[in-house]
Amino acid sequence: MTVINVFTENIYENWQVDEKDVIEKTKQMLEHYIKKLGDKSCLANKDFESITLDIVFCDSIKTQELNSDYRNKDYPADIITFAIFADDENSFIFDGDINLGEIVIALDKVIDGSNKDISQSKNKEQELFFLISHGLMHLLGFDHQTEKEYNFVIAEQKKALESIEYDKI
Repeated sequence: MTVINVFTENIYENWQVDEKDVIEKTKQMLEHYIKKLGDKSCLANKDFESITLDIVFCDSIKTQELNSDYRNKDYPADIITFAIFADDENSFIFDGDINLGEIVIALDKVIDGSNKDISQSKNKEQELFFLISHGLMHLLGFDHQTEKEYNFVIAEQKKALESIEYDKI
């Protein structure tokens, strides 16, 4: 059984996210992805005992800074992932632990996203977990540069969200 370590930090003052719930549900979604997609992910054929990742909650000002500094894009993003293990061909496993990387989420964008389309009935928690499930896919090495890849990522996100009973996306 793989140990999953999820660390969170909230530097956004206008929403005190239930970090304990986020950690629990993130672990559940990651377990789902490992079980269903592990052999297709960056974890395939790797020998490890634990996985670690970080989630930082901030505002869109911070994600715009990160986008500008690291991606040469000057706009705020709802989510940015730094896939340390998947994106580095020289990635290593230290003491049996894989550091997947970091998910950075702009909570003000999450709130805006949940209020955009009332017909979808998404609340801010559902929007948040949708983004976390998306970030996990990136940390595991899945991208969506083509329509086929995008459809695959979204379909797998729906399954992961169903595993935590957040299936309205």
